[in-house]
Amino acid sequence: MNATTRRQTDAAPGTRERLVRTASRLMQRQGYEATGIKQISREAGVALSSVYHFFPSGKQELAVAAVHHADREFADILREALAGEDDPAEAMIACTRLLATYLSDSDWLDGCPITATALETSGRVPDIQQAVREAFDSWRSLVADKLRRAGIAEQDARELAHTVINTLEGAELDAQVSHSEQPLHIAGRHLARLISSYRG
Repeated sequence: MNATTRRQTDAAPGTRERLVRTASRLMQRQGYEATGIKQISREAGVALSSVYHFFPSGKQELAVAAVHHADREFADILREALAGEDDPAEAMIACTRLLATYLSDSDWLDGCPITATALETSGRVPDIQQAVREAFDSWRSLVADKLRRAGIAEQDARELAHTVINTLEGAELDAQVSHSEQPLHIAGRHLARLISSYRG
């Protein structure tokens, strides 16, 4: 799910933040294994020694921070979409429309900011896997809160939140591969129908 274009109007970030943002963008596009410390420092415009100053344990520590950054960025997008519509069904359509725009604007490069890293490090790098789990938990929590406030029962809200995030993940991957916004728009419509069915 794209978040790298989200903060272009922010004030210039400090050195640590530049490193984290750069690592997050590179890991989103090329994965954890292909993203090296030297490339991160070069593209962030930061001396290699500074990387180890802020992240003494090296790449893995920086990657964990990058996943947390991606979590917050996508959570902001999700929160904005959910807050923009009172009806959670309509909020799903708004969310997929927003994601489709971000993905298209990135020339189909910036899908979910953590998928590649999550898959590459599965079962091998516990700290990164924990950060990934926390990201998914936070996204599901935002959706579940919206559904509960709309009167959907607790268990249904939690299970629907899983379905929403899983569907968004798959739809974004499909959109990225096909260079088309259509998978996300379709997902939004069907998620809206599903959620509406729980509201009678």
